Amino acid sequence: MCKGSREGCRMGYTMLDLFCGAGGAAMGYHRAGFEVIGVDNRPQPRYPFKFIQADAMTFPLDGFDAIHASPPCQFHSRITVARGSRAKHQDLLTPTRARLQIQPAPWVIENVPGAPMRADYRLCGCMFELPGLIRDRWFETSWRGYELRPPCHHHSETIGVYGHGGSRGSSGKYSGRLVAWQRAMGIDWMNHGRDLAQAIPPAYTEYIGRQLIDHLDATGR
Repeated sequence: MCKGSREGCRMGYTMLDLFCGAGGAAMGYHRAGFEVIGVDNRPQPRYPFKFIQADAMTFPLDGFDAIHASPPCQFHSRITVARGSRAKHQDLLTPTRARLQIQPAPWVIENVPGAPMRADYRLCGCMFELPGLIRDRWFETSWRGYELRPPCHHHSETIGVYGHGGSRGSSGKYSGRLVAWQRAMGIDWMNHGRDLAQAIPPAYTEYIGRQLIDHLDATGR
């Protein structure tokens, strides 16, 4: 049965979510109509769907209708380059793409601006009415998707989500900065700044996921 709110979704398509983190991308795909299974090498107690702790670089890729991958971005991050600390990190984007290209399911790779990838989608918070969020992310797709939205342009005060941002304190209440991050990202189930700093706003992948379902419907996969 199709999960999510997409009108006319005829099938319960399955999505493998590699390097899933706490599930920002997963929630967007779920809202688009996918049944999502997440894989990460670290425990993810806040992941909102089925989760398997495993190495995303060796996890079997067969049996899924589509695959999303968000390999760690530190190697390609402009901050890492500026600090001269790239040698401390590993490029996982290139081998991830190589794995995805030799299997039949359509795929999406997400990473930061400047990463060595074809940016079929360049998405930011201002394109989705997220409150002041400035968070530019690139997406490469196997089906060469494209978007016709206006380019990123912020008219008012912006908020960036990076670093840690606090967590739930001893009183049980969230810090003001963490609440602002949750609101800006459209995420209410993550209660730690690290999770939010690594997450993709669900609005991004819901937008891509709806187009991916159109592709799956059209190709009969």
